[in-house]
Amino acid sequence: MKDNKSRLFSSESRLSDLITAHPALLSMLTRLGISLGFGDRSIADVCEESGVDTDFFLLICNVYTFNNYVPSTAAILGTDMTGLVPYLEKSHNYYVDKRLPHIERHLDAIAQKLGGRIGMVFISFFKEYKQEVVEHFMHEENKVFPHIRALMAGERDTTYRMADFLHSHSDIEGKLGDLLNIVFKYVPPQVDDDNVLDVVYDILRLSEDLKKHTFIEEKIMVPLVKHLENAILKK
Repeated sequence: MKDNKSRLFSSESRLSDLITAHPALLSMLTRLGISLGFGDRSIADVCEESGVDTDFFLLICNVYTFNNYVPSTAAILGTDMTGLVPYLEKSHNYYVDKRLPHIERHLDAIAQKLGGRIGMVFISFFKEYKQEVVEHFMHEENKVFPHIRALMAGERDTTYRMADFLHSHSDIEGKLGDLLNIVFKYVPPQVDDDNVLDVVYDILRLSEDLKKHTFIEEKIMVPLVKHLENAILKK
């Protein structure tokens, strides 16, 4: 999708119409600091009231809705990106505090019914995955995000470079596919339980969300920070 056609969501459209047409966007509203109760107000009005840059909001909406949408560097640099790091941080909190515990509760219930070695497979795999995700996010919050904030403040920060991020950025959503395969492979047919269906749905939902999260980091955050790094070094 070409960037000059990226305004598929007009700032004058009603936010309620946008969410109704694309329900998956509902989970990102709180991460952008937007609460429900916006009635029939337009996207521009709701964003202004919530202190969210409208262009940034539309950019994130495009990423989450259209799989072939890749913003150009010009579009990224032409958008107010001060909300990017807070959005990514809130996404981390959303995954760790809400989505992962939700999946864990379902897996615990399944493991209790299965018992024995198979039950332990679910528990041990997920605990290792959860720890990997937490460490992944902590690295970004302790190294990457402070670097970005420093650059946005016009500071010359040589303690970290975006090239280091790309070199070490791990695939945290890929292992969810492994977890899903474990569910498909080891849960016997006689285990007819809503927990099985719920955990499959939750894993697929989280996997898709994490793919978008990774996309935002690699296709929006990285070009932005590389530009800032180069601009600072030229001063």
